[in-house]
Amino acid sequence: MIKIIKASIEHSDVIAEIGKKSFLESHGNSASVEDINSFISKTYNQKSISKEFENTKIQYHIIYFNDKAAGFSKIELNTSNKYINALNITKLDRLYLLKEFYGQGLGSQLFDFNIKLSKKQNQKGIWLAVWVENKRALNFYTKIGFKIVGNYNFKISETHSNPNHIMFFKY
Repeated sequence: MIKIIKASIEHSDVIAEIGKKSFLESHGNSASVEDINSFISKTYNQKSISKEFENTKIQYHIIYFNDKAAGFSKIELNTSNKYINALNITKLDRLYLLKEFYGQGLGSQLFDFNIKLSKKQNQKGIWLAVWVENKRALNFYTKIGFKIVGNYNFKISETHSNPNHIMFFKY
């Protein structure tokens, strides 16, 4: 059984744990072990995640598969991007799924859920940044209609950035 819930600050630990594991699974080899571990410890902890719930533009959702947290999404409504000439667009900041749940269609369901949610908020499209080496994610987003519109250097540490594509999906 699949269930998607709107997360609250009480879910910060669950989000942090999934974030750590998912980031390691998809980006763990993108920088030195020290840089990756430092980034994860700063980004995916209960305190950092809890602080994000103070921003009313941010919404987290958790997807459950057979009552087990399988992944989460983070969107930011009304968030522009210099490569996109449109108003009222949503940033899909994270769509993370634990590797053990790949192949179940959960990523597509969580993505579709976010599209519906974004449209209900009168958004005109959705954009994201994806690491150029994350072939699985690039294939997924391209297949569902995203177009590469720009680039972005995602800062892992003071000395390392990963090249990302900015991708956009217009409704």
